[in-house]
Amino acid sequence: MQIAVTGSIAMDHLMTFPGRFAESLVVEHLDKISLSFLVEDLQIKRGGIAPNVSFGLAALGLSPLLVGSVGEDFGEYRAWLDRHGVLTWPVHVSETKHTARFVCTTDADNAQIGSFYTGAMAEARQIELAPIAARVGGLDLVIISPNDPEAMQRHTDECRSRGYRFIADPSQQMAWLDGPEIIRLIDGADYLFSNDYEDTLITQKTGWSHEEIVSRVGVRVMTRGRRGARVEVAGQEPIDVPIAQETAKRDPTGVGDAFRAGFIAGLSWGVSLERCAQIGSMLSAYAVAVVGTQEYRFNSSFGRRFAEAYGDEALADITPHLTGLRL
Repeated sequence: MQIAVTGSIAMDHLMTFPGRFAESLVVEHLDKISLSFLVEDLQIKRGGIAPNVSFGLAALGLSPLLVGSVGEDFGEYRAWLDRHGVLTWPVHVSETKHTARFVCTTDADNAQIGSFYTGAMAEARQIELAPIAARVGGLDLVIISPNDPEAMQRHTDECRSRGYRFIADPSQQMAWLDGPEIIRLIDGADYLFSNDYEDTLITQKTGWSHEEIVSRVGVRVMTRGRRGARVEVAGQEPIDVPIAQETAKRDPTGVGDAFRAGFIAGLSWGVSLERCAQIGSMLSAYAVAVVGTQEYRFNSSFGRRFAEAYGDEALADITPHLTGLRL
């Protein structure tokens, strides 16, 4: 399956606050908020949703096309992705802007406060998918993840006009999008990804009920934190998948991206939607156990841990595809 992953490409500056943000917030004075937190450490990691998803897909044996915009400072990051099986040649390089930056602090409750510098990401709106598709003989699936809003709209419109199947994943941009913009991004998508909080935002901003949202897309995939994931198709019983047991909980950054990578890898393997969600949950368990969104390694444990989480029958369904694991 030829998969193009569009979205933000960034460097992550990740910090840890040993206390709880909630203890410093005074609800009655949020309009005057002015806070700083003394953090314990600083980790500078590779990030951005599109590379995170692409890295996970490549780790599971695929060769995804990374589509986004970066600055001339992207060289070392590009080499890293190339070494790990991601195809980076479609990436646009800005002549004037730096690669985007995500600065995030996580507290003892795994609550997060983050800021995002757009930088070169704004030029993603200049990217056309058709030349990329022509070079590789067509695109089987395009993932439209958080990015420059105009780029997201352009990619979505092009997928519709050219008949490319696409995944709508507006997630982190949901707060900035209004109802009509969200409708334009998700209506008619082959797959829609969100978490349960974003599900509420979609409902509030579009005026659609949860049931109507499900009817407007092919497959609805919703992550629900400790309650696992739910997959819904109109007219069918929902599929609920519990989380896979993690070995540690070090940093939640990029866990949702890992889930998406695992789910989409399952689609490319042709396994059931339930198995897709289980693969996504398993990859999430690896991601949360490390600091950094592309630092996890399988070390031959993927099959064993998958069977422990979901059973031998589930493992048998995916075993033919595990020979291509890269990590």
